[in-house]
Amino acid sequence: MELQTMQDQLTERLLQQQLVSATVSQPRLKSNDIKRIKLKPVEIKNEYLIQFEYQHEHVLKHENLPLEEACRKLESLFNDFRQALFQFTDEKVQIQLSKKFKVSWKAEQTGEKKAELSHNRKKQYLLEDGIPYPFLVRLGVQSSDGKVKKQKYDKFRQINRFIEFIDDALAYLPQDRTVRILDFGSGKSYLTFALYHYLRIEKGLDLRVTGLDLKKEVIEECQQIAEDLRYEQLEFLVGDINDYNEESAVDMVVTLHACDVATDMALSRAVKWDAKVILSVPCCQHELNSQIAASELGIMLQHGLIKERFSALATDSIRAELLSLVGYETQLMEFIDMEHTPKNILIRAYKTGRKPGAGQFKKYKQFTSLLSADPFLENELKEYL
Repeated sequence: MELQTMQDQLTERLLQQQLVSATVSQPRLKSNDIKRIKLKPVEIKNEYLIQFEYQHEHVLKHENLPLEEACRKLESLFNDFRQALFQFTDEKVQIQLSKKFKVSWKAEQTGEKKAELSHNRKKQYLLEDGIPYPFLVRLGVQSSDGKVKKQKYDKFRQINRFIEFIDDALAYLPQDRTVRILDFGSGKSYLTFALYHYLRIEKGLDLRVTGLDLKKEVIEECQQIAEDLRYEQLEFLVGDINDYNEESAVDMVVTLHACDVATDMALSRAVKWDAKVILSVPCCQHELNSQIAASELGIMLQHGLIKERFSALATDSIRAELLSLVGYETQLMEFIDMEHTPKNILIRAYKTGRKPGAGQFKKYKQFTSLLSADPFLENELKEYL
């Protein structure tokens, strides 16, 4: 398909108000400050508009455009981006552009979908309250009729927030083979089951998921639940991150609340496996807290509580920067609201192969030198830096 034909097809669908959602990604230039753009229709003051959400390295920016202007804007985006996924009211379209702007257009008919136009709408979850999901019923989050139990609503919100991250990562996962996913420190595995349900049941991906944890009783219970739900491509094993040597390549690594340098071990493994997606919620960042020495920060660090919190934030900043230095597009995201847990930072990293900017490693070393930090993860990744 020629570029102009593709643009005409998209314009026609937009003008007919068929758009439900879209994501434009894969910048042609590594220097492009915008990493991806999400589109959706909104209605503001009775006017139908297309909202463009520009995702920069660390910030989001929005603009709402009338239809014809939105069509022109969309056309211009394909000068700078090579991939797009569009969901229309009855069709899903995947687009890939070559270096010479040759177009691969893959369309798949879907069930009738409807765009949610309300700009200030009630929070919509990817898993809906009132619809029974077997894994949520079995895990005690929902009653058999699909109603979320009052005492489990925070967990339901957390699960949905996690699925949003999984949904955002879809573009980075292979579509033509089995997707390999490892979850280190899976614990009671609410999120492991959610990940499997969403990717396998909702999205139809061929995948194999392994949850790994040290607690034998918990693992046995989770394995029994997986078998009862007939989740045939989900397994749970007793084991430690350090001792798991069964893989040579993995597509996604998830690590939630792995304590202290166990998070770094998982991140290191993910990099060495060339994982395309990393989702990590760190816990108990003690390493830097025991190392940090910076007279310039003495006013802060004299207070134990502040030192602990600063050390945790600095540790996660270091982790994110190291992943950026070895070819990942990395962001620190809010996982769930502060009132539910202080462990609310999620490290999200997508493998893009982007080379670090000029002076980026020097700035990183200046920061660690200021803190007298010798990060475990840096030592683990030294051959990649």
